[in-house]
Amino acid sequence: MALKRILAVDDEPFNLEIIEEILEDLDFELQTAGSGKECLAVVEEFDPQVILLDVSMPKMSGYEVCKAIKSNPSTSHIVVMFVSARGSVEERMEGYSVGAEDYIVKPFGQGELKAKLLNLSQLLLEKDILAQQVEDATTTAFSAMATSSEMGQIVNFVEHIGEITDPQQLAAELINCLNGLGLSCNVEFRLNGEYLHFASSGVCSPIVVELFEILHTKGRLHEFTNRILVNYPALSILILNMPDEDVEKHGRLRDHICFIASVTEQQLMSIDTRCKLIQQRQDLEQLIEKVEGKFDRLVSLLDQNRRENEEVFRGLQELFEDRIPTMGLDEDQEQFIYQNVDMAILKSVARKEALNEVKAAFQAIETEFEVLSEKNK
Repeated sequence: MALKRILAVDDEPFNLEIIEEILEDLDFELQTAGSGKECLAVVEEFDPQVILLDVSMPKMSGYEVCKAIKSNPSTSHIVVMFVSARGSVEERMEGYSVGAEDYIVKPFGQGELKAKLLNLSQLLLEKDILAQQVEDATTTAFSAMATSSEMGQIVNFVEHIGEITDPQQLAAELINCLNGLGLSCNVEFRLNGEYLHFASSGVCSPIVVELFEILHTKGRLHEFTNRILVNYPALSILILNMPDEDVEKHGRLRDHICFIASVTEQQLMSIDTRCKLIQQRQDLEQLIEKVEGKFDRLVSLLDQNRRENEEVFRGLQELFEDRIPTMGLDEDQEQFIYQNVDMAILKSVARKEALNEVKAAFQAIETEFEVLSEKNK
């Protein structure tokens, strides 16, 4: 459902008044709380969809409040957006490690807060639409786990992705493979400046997208609480539920994830290369078509020019044949004129042979283009 109910938590009444003023023209039911303890006292009864939670509060910090909300099955579904005067990478990672979905830094503008809340509203709508699909996918994944080994899942994935030519389909197979290992994940593909996001839940939360942006160039592996982020140049995988209670299984799955990320990147690069080759072939075919058109136009112009020249010389010959006998020239002068006119006409006719040679050369070039096009298919 769309976002309707918001709980704002801050120990400073002035900050709560600011939030009330910003949201007064939006169709939200807003309730406020002045402390972490008061927040936990009203959260289940009010059942907000989003909590705007101040980080720095006395007695009980926002991190502690968020951890309590996320550890309670009846409130764990609530989206938490931290509101803080500090926005370092470490503080954002701390916020994410306790389960928050978004983060906004004070002082924030009216437009910034509204935009984030509207974005979260869309996130809630998409989660509702995908909820049944996620439940079905989870059931299928756990069923697959019960009937096959971890390596079987990975081998099946590696064998299957070689046939995939679409990044969206590759991401779906990657998520299915990780789900089959009992892992919930978020994925980012980076192709030609475009960023594509996928998740086991269907939608990546804003704070996950920010983590990808901040950390994808800062090392291959990041581990915090029961989460692990694996980076490769073209993709990042964030695992949300590593089994911290089982050290051996944790290490084994970490190795599996790194291997899966590596082979997925290779296939992603293969898809990208194939798309570029297809585009190059299309560009080459368009170039050949343009060159052939220019050749045809050039040959036509040359042929037209030859015919026009020939007509000019024929007309000149007829003119001389009519006028020379009346000009009083002696026989030698007449022969001199006739011979030069005939020679000019012969040269003009000879140009037809040269034109045929040009046509033959152009045809040879067109044949070479066709051979080159066939080689690029």
